[in-house]
Amino acid sequence: MPEWSQGLRPRPGSAVIADVASERVAGRGARTSRAELALKSLGPDLEPRERLRRILEQVLVFAGAMVAAAYTHSEDGDQLCLAESAGVPRSLYGLRDSYPLTGGTPAADVHRSGQPLWLTPEDLGRCADARRLPNGDFSLAVLPLGDGGCLAAVSERAGGFDADDRECLQLLAGSVACPAPALAGPTDSGEPADSSFSLAMDSGRITVDDEVLELFGIGPDEFDGKVETLLALTVPEDLPSLMSVVEPGHMSIGDRELEFRILQPSGGPRWLRLRGRLLPAEQGRPALLVGSVADASRMRAGVSDVTRVQRLAAALATAGTVREVGRAVVTALRKPLQADRIALAELEGDRLVVTVLDPPEPDSWPELWRSEWRSEWPDAPVRAMPTLASALSEGRAAIWPAGTPLEPAVADVGPGGLAVLPLAAGGRMAGVCLIGWDAPHDFGPDERALLTAAANLAGQALMRAHAFDAEHELVGMLQRSLLPRRLPRLPGAVAVARYLPTTAGLELGGDWYDVIPLPDNHVALVIGDVQGHNAQAATLMGQMRTALRAYAVEGHPPDVVVSRANRLLMDLETDLFATCCYVDVDMEEGSAWCVRAGHLPPVLRHPDGTTEVVESEGGPPLGVVAQADFPMSPLRLQPGTLLALTTDGLVESAELDIEVGLARMAAELAASDPAHLGLVADALLAGANRSDDVALLLMRYEGMALRPLRESWTVWRVPEAVRHARRFTRRTLRSWGVAEEADAALLAVSELVTNALVHTDGRVRLDLTLINHRLRIAVADSSPRTPIKPTSIGWEATGGRGILLVEAMSAAWGSVPVSGGKQVWAEIVLESAPRVRDATGAAP
Repeated sequence: MPEWSQGLRPRPGSAVIADVASERVAGRGARTSRAELALKSLGPDLEPRERLRRILEQVLVFAGAMVAAAYTHSEDGDQLCLAESAGVPRSLYGLRDSYPLTGGTPAADVHRSGQPLWLTPEDLGRCADARRLPNGDFSLAVLPLGDGGCLAAVSERAGGFDADDRECLQLLAGSVACPAPALAGPTDSGEPADSSFSLAMDSGRITVDDEVLELFGIGPDEFDGKVETLLALTVPEDLPSLMSVVEPGHMSIGDRELEFRILQPSGGPRWLRLRGRLLPAEQGRPALLVGSVADASRMRAGVSDVTRVQRLAAALATAGTVREVGRAVVTALRKPLQADRIALAELEGDRLVVTVLDPPEPDSWPELWRSEWRSEWPDAPVRAMPTLASALSEGRAAIWPAGTPLEPAVADVGPGGLAVLPLAAGGRMAGVCLIGWDAPHDFGPDERALLTAAANLAGQALMRAHAFDAEHELVGMLQRSLLPRRLPRLPGAVAVARYLPTTAGLELGGDWYDVIPLPDNHVALVIGDVQGHNAQAATLMGQMRTALRAYAVEGHPPDVVVSRANRLLMDLETDLFATCCYVDVDMEEGSAWCVRAGHLPPVLRHPDGTTEVVESEGGPPLGVVAQADFPMSPLRLQPGTLLALTTDGLVESAELDIEVGLARMAAELAASDPAHLGLVADALLAGANRSDDVALLLMRYEGMALRPLRESWTVWRVPEAVRHARRFTRRTLRSWGVAEEADAALLAVSELVTNALVHTDGRVRLDLTLINHRLRIAVADSSPRTPIKPTSIGWEATGGRGILLVEAMSAAWGSVPVSGGKQVWAEIVLESAPRVRDATGAAP
């Protein structure tokens, strides 16, 4: 007896049979009774293969199986070959087309013993055939059939097949009469018995029989031996699932079954069924996909056919988010079932959160949903809907025909019939799917089979998508935390930014942008890109953005800012490098200085609509050469000029050269309307390369309507220095028309200049700025120490009151670093209306 089957065969008088017997004494379970009625509904005129197919579908419905397959003797009698299957693709669980009777597989062992096997995931792990099985938490039931064959069923529910499931399976297995095998199929020797095609996975060359060419409507002389020629005849909707079989890297070792449609010369579709096996590459031979293709038009049983489930499985396999899972379920179920509405909701704690509604119009759904829930489509407690609570607790699909008394929140979803599909996976409930009909709807076994299989597939996909969404949200949150939350309001300009992460996996990107307000109405625009897509690149991106902002705020010119960032990156001892473009814009004058470190040049759109890719000399990328030069290039901005900075993901790809991409971007800017800057950014990103991150920063320069009045005075260290500074301030304020607040300004100047002369060395500069009824007094010195406001001053103290006086006389005061030193400033609000200059510089 094989090791994996020890203790699994129920003997006469065993606990399993005793349990079943005790249940029969108490009366058959409700599900078993329904299964008996379903068997009786199968008319005697059904074709044998169709009857077998219907019974296998009942296995899906009444035993909760994911897939069911019946095996019977081959013509030579030494194998068990597949007669028919239903449910999801068998290859997902390692079920083959044939099993040798002399092997140690569960099918062969059941054939020899005549007793059923109920295998748990642990039992399957000990099976000699386990290497052929995919990793997963599922149970396998194998039951003998009357003709010596066997019935195999797979369940993913926690605990496997319970007592009710086993009773239903034994009842249904006793009603099976297998026809001839559907496919003699590939044998264990690796060669297909009566194979119709052989596809070389490395080259795409395919060898086919004349019968296959006849099915595709191609003559032998017209076929060029390429698989693409056959794929071109496939209906577009079925092509993704077919490509998942014939593309290298997608097909797994083992068996595969698939139905698909091709377009006939007459214009109508034709259903074909592909059965095949991927044979691994051997010495001197590439990997081969071998099998057969048959006409499936006459074998289709309508809505419950296996292809619809296969198509759903293929769609869910590529669904990366919860919303995509919902859309795949809606596409697979609503039209085939002719349902009027489908809702998908996630289970979060004790609440159901709606994620997909089809149709999306509010009028299509119960008024109670809109009036009593907390907002339009948020969530509701499960306990408020006993029907859903009961279905979720049982974990089985529930169907209520028209007229069933249900709570209004659920009854109005399907007045003509309601199906509730609990979406379970991994032993826990992920959500629920509601399907409703307006007209009275009759639920047949075909639909029940489809609903059961769809619920199991959707539950697993929903769990995967939920985990993906959580991870994606974590990545997105980290990415957003490294970029500016919002852009500042700029004097005389409007800026917008866009960041488009790559769709290739969940990797972090290294693209960044920043807008840095600077003193004297200057603004620094920065965009950059760190090499790589990983956590290290993202971390380095955050460090470089912070460093550039810090150096810029210190008041350094653009070339010094970039040079210091380069030295910092060299000191970080990383193997990565970064590129960046730094533009310092003087909003008052409309002039700018640009510094490039291995990055793309800016693109300008002038007010007349012409565009220009700025040709400027640049330095090497940051982190490559320690002693590098970063030359500054001048830019001239007129009111209405649009300045665009971007990373290479927008203008470069495997198919697009960077020069061509920049020219295309310039052409798109020329055709855009700069008045709607957000729309311009969205249009530029519409054709972006999604295999790389993209950062985009746009600024429309408008010019300042009111330009500030400025005057400066260099304070010499002489005994009369403070008096000279007051004299300069009084003369300047008189020329500006400021009289009433002159005493407060003079007192602030005296205290700030005195502090700078007493407590620092080197040069001292006094700057006066007037704009919008605010007078700014700033004194710069060479010391980086910020002045400290005293907490208490005694009567005997001879100093320390300067900052207190400045604070009392001004509306605001502070200190900012400037080129290795600092600037202490104070602002005084003027009540009178001084003279100012307009944008042309003239005084009104």
